[in-house]
Amino acid sequence: MRRREFICLIGGSAAATWPLAARAQQRDRMRRIGALMSWSETDPRWQSYFAEFVQELARLGWVDQRNARIDQRWSDENLDRTLAFARELIELQPDTILAGGALSTSALQRETRNIPIVFAVVSDPVGLGFVAGLSRPGGNITGFSNIEGAIAGKWLEMIKQVAPRLKRAALMFNPDTTPNAKFFLGPFEAAAQALAVDPIVAPVHNDPDIEAIIESMGRAQGGLVMMSETFVVVHRATIIAAAARYKVPTVFPALFYAREGGLLSYGPSVSVMFRGAASYVDRILRGEKPAELPVQVPTKWETAINLKTAKTLGLDVPAQLLAGADEVIE
Repeated sequence: MRRREFICLIGGSAAATWPLAARAQQRDRMRRIGALMSWSETDPRWQSYFAEFVQELARLGWVDQRNARIDQRWSDENLDRTLAFARELIELQPDTILAGGALSTSALQRETRNIPIVFAVVSDPVGLGFVAGLSRPGGNITGFSNIEGAIAGKWLEMIKQVAPRLKRAALMFNPDTTPNAKFFLGPFEAAAQALAVDPIVAPVHNDPDIEAIIESMGRAQGGLVMMSETFVVVHRATIIAAAARYKVPTVFPALFYAREGGLLSYGPSVSVMFRGAASYVDRILRGEKPAELPVQVPTKWETAINLKTAKTLGLDVPAQLLAGADEVIE
């Protein structure tokens, strides 16, 4: 029943009960949740993370097609498609939107400053201008950040542990999809200096660029540090295959890379971020404001080592590194 009809029919002392009735009506109505994912819809890894988001929403009481409708879009790292999907979702006027990755968050921010947005897997949300601060985001966007910039130094240290004779290492990223590369570059260069490694900045835009950089690192007996970004996710099969072919020790920013053949991975739990994003969507649907929900930073970090890949590269993984690993793939 609409408020106007309620007042006309009831009126008088019953009007005092309106706030309670309004809240009940708000809970009962179908809520609309948008989701814009920066990755490929055919990628089983990201489908599984999105499924965890949907499952956590259901556990919290928001069941798709029962009391919530989830409209999802997958842009496959295509900028034009991402922008078009962002406009589509905003036109649907959802109650809140999940933004998977920085590319999707940026596209949605361009379209609305009113509809609440919850991001997951975004590095440096302050530097990218998504939020004013981590503790008080201040606008219509909040969420779950995945990486601190200092982690680039840790990645290089891990490569050096496995390949102690390493004299140079490249930090690979796509500048079109990673406007905040400097967030990682400073710590990477500082660690390189401390480890007596020549740091190489390696911007790439496509598979031929990836192949060329990794081939050059192979000739130079160098290593490779993969930045946490959507481009690396989408092109990971090319990167993993080329690193094996040219025998380049490579470290990745999330556990699933090692499971798929990468040598090393160190990063936060992606599953935790998507389940956390569901909890923020729930809180927003129940009346909280994104401006007052602090951006969450990782608390659970995962190390994975692929011993099969290490053997292919002719590397011996130190016992200390193996002992601290969350997952060892043999």
